[in-house]
Amino acid sequence: MDSFTHFNEQGRARMVDISGKASTVRTAVAVSRITMNPATLTAVKEGRIGKGDVLAVAQVAGIQGAKKTSDWIPMCHPLALTGVNITFSDNGHDVLHIEAEVKTEGKTGVEMEALTAASAAALTVYDMCKALQKDMIIGPTMLQSKTGGEHGDFQREDHQEP
Repeated sequence: MDSFTHFNEQGRARMVDISGKASTVRTAVAVSRITMNPATLTAVKEGRIGKGDVLAVAQVAGIQGAKKTSDWIPMCHPLALTGVNITFSDNGHDVLHIEAEVKTEGKTGVEMEALTAASAAALTVYDMCKALQKDMIIGPTMLQSKTGGEHGDFQREDHQEP
């Protein structure tokens, strides 16, 4: 296992210096899910939630979350993202699936941006539906894949569906 790089010589937190790293194309895909009552999922899909179009707002929230990740996560570098895509699917019963794909060309990866995007989208769905149902369950949220960078590509081996 690599040593922790977010500590300085005094053992205190630091932002890693990436100035010497090569710029490469990097992508990351993160997924999450929200388990809810079948009636809630139906209301989301049919656009019957009083706060508006849940999936449209969650999609924008996911994009915004990816763009603002460095504001949330202290050691993340601010990145110029070249693309963010949030997609939704469901199991036809009680689970809404969220997939967030993030891309950049830069010196550090976009895993945290993809995870933040999936999380922000899920939290937005919860926020917009909480008047209808408060016991929705978010998660798991996980990295599915990443490409580019010094450590190479990653693909979740268990192909776990969130």
